[in-house]
Amino acid sequence: MKHLLPLAVMAATVLSTQADNLTIKGSDTLGAKLVPQLAEEFKAQHPGTSFDIAAEGSTTGFAALIDKTAAIGMASRPAKPEEISTAISKGVNMKPTTVAYDGIAVIVNSGNSVAGLTKRQVEQIFTGEVADWSAVGGPAGKISTYTRNTSSGTYSEFKELAMKKRDYAPDSQKLAGNEQIASEVAKNKNGVGYVGLAYTKAPGIKVVAIDGASPSKESVLGKTYPYARPTFYYTDGDPTGAAKEFVDFTVSDTGQKIVEQVGFVPIR
Repeated sequence: MKHLLPLAVMAATVLSTQADNLTIKGSDTLGAKLVPQLAEEFKAQHPGTSFDIAAEGSTTGFAALIDKTAAIGMASRPAKPEEISTAISKGVNMKPTTVAYDGIAVIVNSGNSVAGLTKRQVEQIFTGEVADWSAVGGPAGKISTYTRNTSSGTYSEFKELAMKKRDYAPDSQKLAGNEQIASEVAKNKNGVGYVGLAYTKAPGIKVVAIDGASPSKESVLGKTYPYARPTFYYTDGDPTGAAKEFVDFTVSDTGQKIVEQVGFVPIR
């Protein structure tokens, strides 16, 4: 019996380590900045917890939740009906928790004289209906549009909120993340793109007002900014174990302070 106790302790230790290894996949908007910072603070309070965070787009988060390779799916859009039905067929009950609000900011190169656009002009620019800055009050120059790729929740949400679900211009350049869009717009005097609020301080870009409204905590909460949206964690039913602790931490007062510090809008 003397040899059984150490083995039992070792087995319990292994199980504990496995339980505290939290895999989170999905949205770049959440996963590039916010969730890693939340994870660092969480680890400081819960030594021994490890994280595997992959920020490759909301669609990948739903897929990972459905195939059970992630405990939490990050999403900057709601799950689509077909994703929900696929999840149900696999025995997964996708449950959303709103963790932050965001505003999708339209950005241009800092040297661009355009300071504001109408919703109609934004729609025309991103669908390719308007192709030159001179058509919207700017200097002559062919507009270069930068969008997220098709796995991105922001890609879908911007189509919904700003483009009446129309297709993007055929020559729009699809990029993997917010930071990449900001970088490309900063390098291109004729560039235009969109990023989440947390990415608007990048050098070389500026945010344009939409129908006179700029994205901010006040305009997002007051719904006066037209491209405001919630962001989510999705879990398979009610989360348990480390996943529950991390979800609870994110929506706690401490977690929501980090949400605001990173540049998102707290849920309360």
